[in-house]
Amino acid sequence: MSEETKEEIVLCLQRNADIFAWAPQDLEGINPKVITHYLNIDPSIKPVKQKKRHFGPEKDKIIQAEVDKLMAAGHIEEIQFPNAIQRSF
Repeated sequence: MSEETKEEIVLCLQRNADIFAWAPQDLEGINPKVITHYLNIDPSIKPVKQKKRHFGPEKDKIIQAEVDKLMAAGHIEEIQFPNAIQRSF
């Protein structure tokens, strides 16, 4: 890529910096139907329980802080699993 092209891209990004989401809170107002993820669960397939992963205390704090931030912004929420999945654990 030429230096001129790089400079044009950087200038374009700088001029339009306000349209990018820099934090989860920046995405407020977007209809959840546009970005919501749904699990397509086939009831005939037996769920597999994955091994629980253990992290150190420092990493646990970082993970919890990120989860709290995403929940506060409304991007994730706690769900209740269907009965078929609950019984398999």
